[in-house]
Amino acid sequence: MASMKRALISVSDKTGVVDLAQGLSALGAEILSTGGTAKALRDAGVMVTDVAVYTGSPEILDGRVKTLHPKIHGGLLGRRSIPAHVEQMKQHNIGPIDVVVVNLYPFEATIAKPNCDFDEAIENIDIGGPTLIRAAAKNHAGVVVLVEPAQYGPLLEELRREGGTVSMDTRRRLALEAFRRTAQYDAAIATWLRAPGPSATPATADPLRFPPTIRVEVERVTALRYGENPHQQAAFYRPLGTVLGIGGLGALRQLHGPELSFNNLLDLAGALGLLQEFAEPAAVVVKHTNPCGAAVGPDVGAAFERARASDPVSIYGGIVGVNRPVDRRFVDALSGILLEILFAPAFEADGLAELRRAKKKLRVIEVPVGRPPAGASPLEIRSVPGGVLVQETDLAGLDPVTLRVVSRRQPTPVEWRALRFAWKVVKHVKSNAIVLASEDQVLGVGAGQMSRIDAARLAVMRAREHGHKLTGAAVASDAFFPFRDGLDVVAEAGATAVIHPGGSIRDDEVIAAADERGIAMVFTGMRHFRH
Repeated sequence: MASMKRALISVSDKTGVVDLAQGLSALGAEILSTGGTAKALRDAGVMVTDVAVYTGSPEILDGRVKTLHPKIHGGLLGRRSIPAHVEQMKQHNIGPIDVVVVNLYPFEATIAKPNCDFDEAIENIDIGGPTLIRAAAKNHAGVVVLVEPAQYGPLLEELRREGGTVSMDTRRRLALEAFRRTAQYDAAIATWLRAPGPSATPATADPLRFPPTIRVEVERVTALRYGENPHQQAAFYRPLGTVLGIGGLGALRQLHGPELSFNNLLDLAGALGLLQEFAEPAAVVVKHTNPCGAAVGPDVGAAFERARASDPVSIYGGIVGVNRPVDRRFVDALSGILLEILFAPAFEADGLAELRRAKKKLRVIEVPVGRPPAGASPLEIRSVPGGVLVQETDLAGLDPVTLRVVSRRQPTPVEWRALRFAWKVVKHVKSNAIVLASEDQVLGVGAGQMSRIDAARLAVMRAREHGHKLTGAAVASDAFFPFRDGLDVVAEAGATAVIHPGGSIRDDEVIAAADERGIAMVFTGMRHFRH
């Protein structure tokens, strides 16, 4: 391979670019550059030729057109091994460009800002950068392409070690990473354009919510201990370009404990989704992806004590999450409790130090737990044999438009609070699901049953096993009661208020049963199956 005679450098992120340019210049490369990059290099003492001087064409249209020129792209796309290409390049005074260093306008970071407007986003769509990258990557046999600062050091090391040459394996790997970056960039733009604008109406919003094709690219975060079972291998991936702080498991940081397993992350996902339902201090306990405890309180310590009391047996080996920072007092309350994971938005130094000292096998996870940004629900993708299923994430709460009391008796204020609390929890319980609750605590959960009456019986049984009084309890059902039998079970246990979607052909029978027993019944008009 020939040595590097000419390099084009034009970057948005200036990290490491001076060292790279100095290294390439020391190896004999002429440096071409543009705008702010050229200034930064000159200020550092690097000899630079402006692209506008090199091409003889000035930058125009506020910098939108600067590298889109035959002298640039001919220097990138001309194949050195084809005599006709070499001859044409000489005829048009086109010199080969051996290295291209480009990172793109920060489109993803721009649209992640809370107040980003349309025009600002549009101006951060890079045109020349992706064109340079793709041209260089296509002709990687003759051109080395770099798209991120982490690549700079290894390239210089190879050039110095190999006398100014770069192996074909390195060129091919860098080309792959370049095409991967432009694909990711274009996908981010397409996803942003699919979102409804501020003037969209229900009739016109999101016409491409489920486009004909979806391209998903993810990066491996870590290998996992194992999959659902020890004989299955597994790894955790997150979408490329995940911005820390936005939320979701892609933003987690493990602060302590053994490596995570596949099941750990499934449980963590279930617990995080439930915790995001609450603005007030809250604690949740999850086992095998189902909530077995949840509560709110004046602080997360009080909320945790209530959540633990929901089911003090199932918490063993479970996942606990809170939506406020964890301090030493909270950690002390965990004494004697074996947990797999404790997660929170933050950990105070003394609390974390005690966890590291006293809980050697506890995985301590810091992860944002705020509600996802307002707007269209993010899409979730599940694999099935031979394909994938794509749906919007279920972020819906109670809708005042469809919410209606169908019984003769109205819920009391305390019952209303308990109903709203239970409804938040039942969304996150596997179907068929029944949740018994007070206004601030889960009392019993019936999850994953094949019939709703069995789910009701299980919820009552679990509550009684743990000594909870059910007189005055609220009941939430993720779907309608197909018969009155499930309602009778919870009523006989002492429940006085029920919330469910309604919509059964036997709704009148179920409502009559509620009136017969003096139960307040609320229809939500919205189902929350969870499979």
